[in-house]
Amino acid sequence: MPIEILENIPLAPFTTLKVGGPARYFATARSEDDIARALDFAESGGLDVFVLGGGSNILVSDDGFKGLVLHITLTGIEFNSNIKVAAGEDWDRLVANCVEKGLAGFECLSGIPGSVGGTPVQNVGAYGQEVSETVVSVRCFDRESRNFIELSNKDCGFEYRKSIFNTTHRDRFVVTSVEFALVPDGSPKIAYKDLKGHFGTHQPTLRETRDAVLKIRRAKSMVIDADDPNSKSAGSFFKNPIVPLSALSKIAGRPPIHNVPSFRLNESEAKIPAAWLIENAGFSKGYIHGNAGISSNHSLAIINRGNASAKEIVELKDMIQKAVDERFGIMLQPEPIFVGF
Repeated sequence: MPIEILENIPLAPFTTLKVGGPARYFATARSEDDIARALDFAESGGLDVFVLGGGSNILVSDDGFKGLVLHITLTGIEFNSNIKVAAGEDWDRLVANCVEKGLAGFECLSGIPGSVGGTPVQNVGAYGQEVSETVVSVRCFDRESRNFIELSNKDCGFEYRKSIFNTTHRDRFVVTSVEFALVPDGSPKIAYKDLKGHFGTHQPTLRETRDAVLKIRRAKSMVIDADDPNSKSAGSFFKNPIVPLSALSKIAGRPPIHNVPSFRLNESEAKIPAAWLIENAGFSKGYIHGNAGISSNHSLAIINRGNASAKEIVELKDMIQKAVDERFGIMLQPEPIFVGF
């Protein structure tokens, strides 16, 4: 059965930023066969392909995308000794389901928008937990061999916000499902400063941990809420930079800075909060640039204040990067995927 190929479909409604132009061609994959058919169509027409999931971590150009946008909507969850989840399933709904079943491993990843298929691509992480800690394998369509394959956790090459899917093998694989290993009746992971401060000496349940994460995220407008003007964003727009320990002393030596917040990763490197760098480079919460701006609740989130263009968002991104680089000698790296630029 042929897959329906639509033309000139607006992409902004498919994103959490609500920004961007149309897709020249658009196809919805509800099955693995649909993926193969859509890619055959793209190949026959010499078209570039962008694989769209929940649209929570992308910025689409004002000109849109000139090739084929393939929207993955595969659904299904199998609970066995591990759980196997189709790529189109809603991530936070899955987290809530697993917490309810007493399965530990996702609780700190509550409230993150998007679909399951995107989580191994970005190695999604928050509040001291990363999805790579629970991924067993990822089923994909390999665009080179034209076959469906299974990649192990090790095959995925997970690092901080990285995998082979967004680095060395970008555009090669289309994720169709992910298998996770969670811990029945396991304890929640309380490693992050905000969570430790929230609970103190109390040993929380999985549900209490999820509720706390949602409360913290909501206070930062990091939960999608139609009534919250700050939540029209792509989440954290910049990655927390990993720098040599020697860079910390250099930053601390620049008046009036004396104490640089950081998390030591190993004997030679530390991670610095990008939010701290942004604020100390002169960009405070609530900063406005035309119809774009910085969230009034979180300096890491660039928001669409109503009718922002992708051009305005990129301009603000560039301004922030330039200021941080000039002030601290660190070039911040964006987290979202830029589509159609």
